[in-house]
Formats: sequence, C-alpha cells, structure tokens
Amino acid sequence: MTKGHANLKSALLKMTVLALLVLVPVVAMASEGGGHADSGALLKDFLYRCFNFALMVGLLVYFVTKPVRKGLRDRRTEIEKTLADAQAAQEAAEAKYREYSDKLAKATEEIDGITEAIRREGELERDKILAAAKEMAVKIEREADNKATGVVTKARAELRAEAARLAVELAEELLKKQVSADDQKRLVNDYMQKVGEIH
Repeated sequence: MTKGHANLKSALLKMTVLALLVLVPVVAMASEGGGHADSGALLKDFLYRCFNFALMVGLLVYFVTKPVRKGLRDRRTEIEKTLADAQAAQEAAEAKYREYSDKLAKATEEIDGITEAIRREGELERDKILAAAKEMAVKIEREADNKATGVVTKARAELRAEAARLAVELAEELLKKQVSADDQKRLVNDYMQKVGEIH
C-alpha cells in the first residue's frame, strides 16, 4: 500500500468520525420533539443546526481536504514518477534494440563477407588442385610413354642380342657339323699366314 492510499484512508476515517459526531446530536434533537415550540425557539434551533452544520463542513474541509489533496498530489507524483521511469525504461530498451540491431546487421555483413571470402578461396584452391592434377596427369603420361619407349627399346635390344647369340650358336653348330678336322687345320694355317703377313 502506498503513502497516498494511507493518507486517503486516514482522511476518510476522520471524515466519517466527524459526520457521526455531527449527526448523532441532530438525530437526538429531532427525536425529542413533542409539543409546540415558539417560533423564536425554532429559529434558534434552526440557526444552531445551521451553525453546527457549517462548523462540521468547515472542520471536514479543514481536516479532510488537506490530506486528500496531499494524498492525491502524492499519488499524482507517484504516477508521474512511474510514467517517467516507464518512459526511461522504454527509451533504454529502444536504444538497446537499435544497438543490437546494428550489431546484428554488422555481424550479418561480416558473415556474408567471410562466406564470400571462403567461397573465393575454395574456388582458387579447386582451380589450383585441378591445374596440379592436369599437370600431374601429363607428367605421368609422359613418364609412361618414356618408360614404354625405354621398355620397348630395351626389349628390342635384348631380342637382338638373343637373336645374335642364337645365330652364333647355330652357326657354331653348323660349322662343327660341316667342317672337318682337315678343314679346321687348313683354316688355322690360312689365319696364321695372314697374321704373319701383317706382322
């Protein structure tokens, strides 16, 4: 309960007590009647009642309006303070919202920039890998061709050597079968003569 509410309740309680104090004598006087009263007494009674009523209203105004006004003024001040606090809180919330919106927009821009940079780097890396793969394929193909050519050349040389060896062996076999001991002696002598002529 606020201070303004307490003041208002206190003022209403005072007003109720004053009204009871004024009304009880009025009711008691009204219930006394009985005979005829002269007009002077009636006038005095009426004036007394009017004075009593005016006094009661004056006391009520004096005692009640001040606390009521103070309570209303306090309540008004409290409401104005609450509204000012609410307004300040709303402005602070809006400022925070704008700040976070700006941060979010900047973060979104940064994320877009990073994503674009990553995409570009990925494309460059992909191009480098493809170029390296093509170069490697050409190199492997060249090496394979060189190796194949080398293997073929070596195989040919080996085949020639083998063919020559077989031809020599075959020729030796044929010579052994066809040349007699006399032919061999004659060949050796002819060879020796030729060597002797050279020296």
